[in-house]
Amino acid sequence: MRIPFNRPLCLGTEADAVGEVLTSGQLAEGKAIEACEDWFSKHTGALRALLVPSCTHALELAALLADIGPGDEVIMPSYTFPSTANAFVLRGATPVFVDIRSDTCNLDESLIEAAITPRTRAIVPVHYAGVSCDMDAIMALADKYGLLVIEDAAQGMMASWHGRPLGSIGHFGAYSFHATKNYTSGGEGGVLLVNDVRFVERAEIMREKGTNRSAFMRGQVDRYSWQEIGSSYVISEVQAACLGAQLQQAKHVNDVRRGLWNRYAEVFTDLERAGMFCLPKVPEGCHHNGHIFYLLMPSLAAREALIASLAERGVSALSHYQPLHSSPAGRRRGRFHGEDRHTSSISEGVVRLPIYYSLEEDRQALVIRALKAAASS
Repeated sequence: MRIPFNRPLCLGTEADAVGEVLTSGQLAEGKAIEACEDWFSKHTGALRALLVPSCTHALELAALLADIGPGDEVIMPSYTFPSTANAFVLRGATPVFVDIRSDTCNLDESLIEAAITPRTRAIVPVHYAGVSCDMDAIMALADKYGLLVIEDAAQGMMASWHGRPLGSIGHFGAYSFHATKNYTSGGEGGVLLVNDVRFVERAEIMREKGTNRSAFMRGQVDRYSWQEIGSSYVISEVQAACLGAQLQQAKHVNDVRRGLWNRYAEVFTDLERAGMFCLPKVPEGCHHNGHIFYLLMPSLAAREALIASLAERGVSALSHYQPLHSSPAGRRRGRFHGEDRHTSSISEGVVRLPIYYSLEEDRQALVIRALKAAASS
């Protein structure tokens, strides 16, 4: 019996929702998209929620709206997925990588100010594993220097910072509905949360190929026309229907994932005390969503040995990001500000364990036994 690292969420209600769309004759810009966007606006407080084909597209749209261009700099962590940087590199900007915290793997808020230059336009906090960055400190810096904050909350849906949903605190927020995330719109998908009134109308226009088609669909104009630059950032009704079925049980899914996460944390505490590894930390004020449960091993060799040992016992565990600043594109396109005290060492030590909605208790028990056996071997 092999336990996979991930299984995409499937509640059993998605097929009926998709079937209704397929038979309705409305495959684009219909009620399914509208219902999902209304759900996100209601549950996050965003002024506007726009479904898009992926979180990558959401970040790219945010970069467009922020008028990021050649010569601009954007501060972000290096320990993240390439899309975080690509969205701004595509606009000609330079990612400025700052070290991460050792407890959360998130952007170290105490190092941001020193990285700000006259060219800095935005800060992009990445909420790793659904645990929030210190958004109070980041927003205070943004206000002080007149910067935009674009939350990469790809992993952050249903998580919060002092009661505020991740993605709703900065000027923009982006969620992912990829098959590896807690919720999925059929394998890919995302949403851009627009939290600043200055950008709401332009966001609709840029999402719709630079046209005011959305206003036309609402009957606000008698014809639509090309207004400014944009692209095709619209999701299909089929994808929205799949996601909508899952949103109806969003809290239940979140509760299940948090339960799995908490069980791991409880049973591995003794191994952490014995110095085998470090467990993820959740600072006060953070409400996580159980997206990733990881162990931090003391070295690359220890990480590889643990992953191999778990594989021999039928458990699929994975490492995670290669730091962007040490990757080929990162060396060409960006720069690291300050000292790399934690980014590279954490990258070499992270081991992610299986965690997903359909992971039954007895299967999780097998993972736990395998990890304990591997750690003691």
